[in-house]
Amino acid sequence: MSQRLVRQLQQEAAPVRRVGELLGISRSGYYEACQRWAREQAACVLSVHIKASFHASGGSYGSRRIVTELAGKGIAIGRYRVRRLMREQGLKACWKPKFVHTTDSKHNLPVAENVLDRRFEPAAPNQAWVSDITYIRTRTGWLYLAAVLDLYSRKIVGWAMAPTMPASLVCAALQMAIAQRNPAAGLIVHSDRGSQYASAEYQALLQRHGLVCSMSRKGNCWDNAVMERFFLNLKMERVWRRDYANQNEAVHDVADYIVEFYNARRLHSKLGYQSPNAFERKLIGQAPIVVSEII
Repeated sequence: MSQRLVRQLQQEAAPVRRVGELLGISRSGYYEACQRWAREQAACVLSVHIKASFHASGGSYGSRRIVTELAGKGIAIGRYRVRRLMREQGLKACWKPKFVHTTDSKHNLPVAENVLDRRFEPAAPNQAWVSDITYIRTRTGWLYLAAVLDLYSRKIVGWAMAPTMPASLVCAALQMAIAQRNPAAGLIVHSDRGSQYASAEYQALLQRHGLVCSMSRKGNCWDNAVMERFFLNLKMERVWRRDYANQNEAVHDVADYIVEFYNARRLHSKLGYQSPNAFERKLIGQAPIVVSEII
């Protein structure tokens, strides 16, 4: 029985017995057709919501985050059903790894102790930040991104981008974070042992604001795992999906990812599937600390 005929018969409120006689079908067959049509209609509506959520995330959300986002909109659906509907629509995140070495630890500059010691869950904002540098490929050459993340809310609070990675790059990112968050003295700022972070310029900036320098142990990437994870998310969810014509295009797109998606909307599993902004609003009881789009 066609969906069109089922709809017509339902609209006309035709007696089931009469319908069966006209079409030569049983009562159970008629009700089964009605139920099947209703299920297909519901699946169609859900597919629209799933597709919208997937594309709004830049094609980065899997079934778990889509279930959470739809629940926030009052749409209850199981993860396995979402996974099936995503598969039927061909919605699948595709990532491609690349690697470029950005840490130069072969220098004679003094290095700091690992003060942070992998304590990645501070009790309040502006108690511990982590920082690092990564690279972004464009058609006109590499673009380097230095970022600062507040471990409390996993929020990016400062960043800077440039075609090279001198000490001034990491200083610019930290200065942005300080200007936006105005932290008290004693805040721990953790990084790797790269020459940019060991430089006199960067160390002077820390001392001027009473911030405590912390550095990873030699060759130990796990000591800065949270920052590494952010860079991986950035590349999987945005950078590796783009072919930047030039560095300026990459600068604007990465800033958009940080401000409009990662900080404002991305559901973070460590935060109970809330965005960093929402996490700060809920636990601090006030509007999130603003981070501008100024690079």
